Amino acid sequence: MGTRAQVRFATREEGVTFSEYPDNIHAQFYVHNDGYPEFLGIEIANSLVYSKKIDSLEIEKLDTKHGDLNYIYYIWQAPGKTTWISIFNEEDDCIFVGEPQKLLEKYDTN
Repeated sequence: MGTRAQVRFATREEGVTFSEYPDNIHAQFYVHNDGYPEFLGIEIANSLVYSKKIDSLEIEKLDTKHGDLNYIYYIWQAPGKTTWISIFNEEDDCIFVGEPQKLLEKYDTN
């Protein structure tokens, strides 16, 4: 069984907290395997910090819903602001909020 995840991109906006689901997203990708933070989270952070490629992402339509996701990642961006990442688990708990480097510090064991 794979560890399934969605990666969504949202705009950083005044009054929108990183620890809640945003109302609007601008892009959405699906990952069928290895969606846990110690793998996919590290890949996302490495892509943002070190410009490394992520090979396992499948582009999805914005309204695609899955009932079997283990994680949902939000990449929060806006011109002139730092990028932040939020991770929610399958119980809808926000298990991480922070900048990519903080994600690497928390989950990268290498």
